[in-house]
This record gives sequence, structure tokens and C-alpha cells, in this order.
Amino acid sequence: MRTKYIALALTFASALLALNHASAVNISDLINTPVTQAKLAPSEELWQTLQKAAVAAHALSYQGIFTYQTGQQSKSVQITHYFNGQGEFARNIVLDATPREVFSQGGDLVIYSPRNEKIVIEKRRGQNMFPAVLPTNLNLVKENYNPRLGEVENVAGRPAQIIYLEPKDNLRYSYRLWVDSEYGLLLKSAMINGRNETMEQIGFVQVSLLNKIDLDWFVPTIDSTKSYVMEEDAPTATSSKADGKSKVAAWKINGLPSGYRKVDQVERIVHGKTAPVVHVIFSDGLASVSLFIEPVIKGIKPKTGHMLVGNTSFYSSVNNGHQITVVGEVPEATVAQIANAVSFKK
Repeated sequence: MRTKYIALALTFASALLALNHASAVNISDLINTPVTQAKLAPSEELWQTLQKAAVAAHALSYQGIFTYQTGQQSKSVQITHYFNGQGEFARNIVLDATPREVFSQGGDLVIYSPRNEKIVIEKRRGQNMFPAVLPTNLNLVKENYNPRLGEVENVAGRPAQIIYLEPKDNLRYSYRLWVDSEYGLLLKSAMINGRNETMEQIGFVQVSLLNKIDLDWFVPTIDSTKSYVMEEDAPTATSSKADGKSKVAAWKINGLPSGYRKVDQVERIVHGKTAPVVHVIFSDGLASVSLFIEPVIKGIKPKTGHMLVGNTSFYSSVNNGHQITVVGEVPEATVAQIANAVSFKK
């Protein structure tokens, strides 16, 4: 039986290799997009540098170790990233705390997480993982942030140009980005709050480019002493009425905070809850915020108020018999405004 689970783990990772390349980001087109030779305004030169960084994270093949720090917490991650001219392949291995392996191909993620005597295989939608934190389309970022040139510093032994992205209002934090002066790869990023305090920092401590690589590494590390099980998938849909059985009342957003756009919406069944939970994601190009809407459960006191945990803001309220929860790495004003913008149709 254990052999069956191990085969399942290997088969699931192998399946990523067979995904249709049409679903992957067309990086080749981005690489071949000509860069204008006309003299640019200083801010436009900075945007071109950031555009190069956005593409380099996808188009270069590299390996290294980066550290993630927030508050008193820190973890190290080993990354291997490969681009073969048509699609991307990446493996991230958490080196401390609870070890995990994360595989990605195009927009699909597979996570191998140890839980007691089992390894749970989880499927997730793609998300921007370091160093691919910048979108390849920077238009929304340009609407909400102003770039400013900083100093040149060494990161992981390489010269890096610092670029500050300063928010145009108080609904988002500022960012400090270190871009490799030669290859354009983002080497380090920091999120700064309004008091000039670093709330989150991610950066390479080792990094090198790969000239030639096969895909032998794109398989999970198998522990023959543990069982491998698939996480049970919860039904999802792009509409809160998709299954015809939703207990979430019809709702709408009366006005998002300036610069934020809805980028995704799903409805999912959550273990332990009797009704589906609506999950909506908003973004300003860099920051993302999640809105959760679910019916208040009888006998359980709903949550209300604001809470800050590390660099993440939580805001909860009750509206028309529904628990509203907004979560994001943004200021309190932003999560509160989104929560208060929810109204229910009568």
C-alpha cells in the first residue's frame, strides 16, 4: 500500500511536466519585446528596470537560497527555477521549521507537507512567489506607486540597484526592491509601513544562474517510511450561485479602495463549516487582499474588530447575518474599507 502512495506522489509531480504549455505565461513574447531606444524620463527608466525584473524572474534559469523574515520569524528556502523557452518549472524547499516542497509549472502548484506520519499532497492555484513578486504587466502598479532611485548595494555577492516604490496614498505600504544590475533579477524586497518600519523582507543569500539543466530535480523527495495522501478537494466555482445550493445571500461591493481591482472569486466548502465560504481576492498590482463572506453559524459568537498579526491586517464585522472577514498585508484602513463596502441585495 505504501508503494502505491509513493507512486501517486511521483505520478502527481510528473503530471505537472505534461501540462499544456498554452496555459503558461508566454514569456518568450515578453523577452522578445523590443526596448525603446528613445531617451526616457527618469521615472520611465525605473519602470523599464522593474519591467526587466518582472520578466527575468520567469525567463532566467537560476538556483539559490533566500530567507524570509517577518517580525521575529525567519525561514530559509532553496529554489531551483528553469525556463526552457516555452514553460517554467520551479521547486522550492523549506530548509527549516516544518520542511515542505513546493513544485510549480505554469500557474499550478503542488505542495508536499509532512503531517504526523503522512505526507499530504496539496494542489493550489499559482501565486506570485519570490522572486516573481512583480506582475509582468505593471500598469496597475504604475497607477498606485511612484518609483524613486536608490543606492547600489551588494546582495548575495552581486551588485543590485535599489528602487523604491512609494504609495500615492495611505491605502498601501511602500516597497524597496533590489534589482541585479547585470541580469535584472530581483534579489531582495522589503515592505515598509508608514512609520518606515520593515514589516517583511525576502532576499537571496546565495544565487547563481544555470546555463544548462535537465528536469531530474523536478520530483519530490520520497520518504518511504511515510504514507502519501491527496488532500481532499473542496468544490470550487467562479460564482457564489454556481451549485444552486449556496447559503450566502446575494451581495455586492459598493466601492473598493482606490487602486484595488477584483482579480479572482471562488466559493468553497471548508471542513467544519456547514455552508460555503465566498472568497474574493483584490489587488493593486503588488498588494493583495482577501475577502471572506459566510453565514453566521448559530451558537458561535461572530468576530468583530481589527487585529494586526505580524504584517497582516485582519478586519471582521457582521452584516445581514453574515460574517465578513478581510485579510491582507495592507494598512488597517484598507481592510476596513473593503469590509464596510459589502452590502446585501434585498
